[in-house]
Amino acid sequence: MAETLLLIEDDVTLCEALRFMLTKKGFQVEVANSAITGLQKAYSVKPDAIILDIMLPDMDGWQTCARFREMSDVPIIMLTALGSEENVVKGLNLGADDYIIKPVTAEELSARVRALLRRVTRSNGPAGATASNGRGPIFTFENLIIDFDKHEVTVDGKRIDLSPTEFRLLSVLVRHKGRMLPHEFLLTEVWGPEYVGEIDYLRLYISYLRRKVEKDPSKPSLIHNEWGVGYRFG
Repeated sequence: MAETLLLIEDDVTLCEALRFMLTKKGFQVEVANSAITGLQKAYSVKPDAIILDIMLPDMDGWQTCARFREMSDVPIIMLTALGSEENVVKGLNLGADDYIIKPVTAEELSARVRALLRRVTRSNGPAGATASNGRGPIFTFENLIIDFDKHEVTVDGKRIDLSPTEFRLLSVLVRHKGRMLPHEFLLTEVWGPEYVGEIDYLRLYISYLRRKVEKDPSKPSLIHNEWGVGYRFG
């Protein structure tokens, strides 16, 4: 069955062009030309992923993304002409799973959507496949506990809220506890092979994790890095 995408874009001509492109790539596409309509459609349609513009007439994409994150963990791709690093970081901080700068080809957009959907499928896969000591549903290390069945993380007995991407990254690190994992391996495992060169994505999410799970993020004791190589847990 084809995955359903919700495309929220106020440029009607571009919206129809993107809908046509994605339909040709095998997706079922619902469209909305405003944020409010998009929020309503998301509730009724329950899409597999959302493609969200930022410059919308009634509520900007930043606010819309935050509203979606209050409702669910549905994967969100921001598709916008705002391409500065500051905007990319803002989008990811608000809970977007990916950020694509216009213009974009049908091939790139569909590949990024499929990579995102694969990541979500992997993270929601069989619970027993992951690890307490690397191989069970509960992982414990010092003051950190991860419940893979419930997708819950606690530090010093306090529950820590992680985004789906943060949880996937932490899961990969702890499953390979003690091993230095190359940038390319982590990017492929967490984001997909289309993201092998996106080391800035990895660094950004490592910094998010350290802020949430390390006692002192400036002197990490859990997530270590080797400059130019990769990261190691423990």
